[in-house]
Amino acid sequence: MSPRSASVNEELRRRSRERLLQAAVELVGERGFEATTLGDIADRAGSARGLVSYYFPGKRQLVQSAVHRLMHRTLEEALEREPCTEDGRERLARAIDAILGLARDRTVLMRQHMAGLLQAEGFVQCPEQRRLAELLGDTVARYGAQDVSADYPMLRALLMGAVFAALVPGVPMPVPVLRAELFQRYGLDWEMGVPPESEPDTRTEDEDLSRFFATEERPNTR
Repeated sequence: MSPRSASVNEELRRRSRERLLQAAVELVGERGFEATTLGDIADRAGSARGLVSYYFPGKRQLVQSAVHRLMHRTLEEALEREPCTEDGRERLARAIDAILGLARDRTVLMRQHMAGLLQAEGFVQCPEQRRLAELLGDTVARYGAQDVSADYPMLRALLMGAVFAALVPGVPMPVPVLRAELFQRYGLDWEMGVPPESEPDTRTEDEDLSRFFATEERPNTR
């Protein structure tokens, strides 16, 4: 049997990493961070346990990368949905709704993610985090920001603050209230994006996440 080509090996590595990311999101969403072990994630992904450390230095880094993947794919899906638009205000509304929607629909997962960001290492630099930053930065630019380098971090901080507020145990703020505050700040009409009253409440924590972890390469820009 002839040895596999470099391209085949690269594809297999990519698929293995994708399966680990998906397994991490599923298990942390089901059990929480502390109750999920790297062995559990490897088993769910159908990977050798030693393979996890080949891609990620630890569980915290793996989970952050996995959640950032879910976030940037969710954001891509929202920005690209029909009808497609280049209108910057509409795209910003869709971005806000996409991130707040994760706080509403993936409460356990997003709460664990936000708690992880308060750890000493903070943001883990990884391809998934960089892609999320690119998408939000592009959204700010299309909205018409004069200084993206300053306005993007502000949007990121406001979104993080809103997600934290939606996830505080015992005293969460309603997502529609947080949405209204953000829309008012950016001068967006309530009917833009996906208003809460227009979205059927049919999603559950058991929704199949595989489309967010597909193995095909995706372009960095539309």
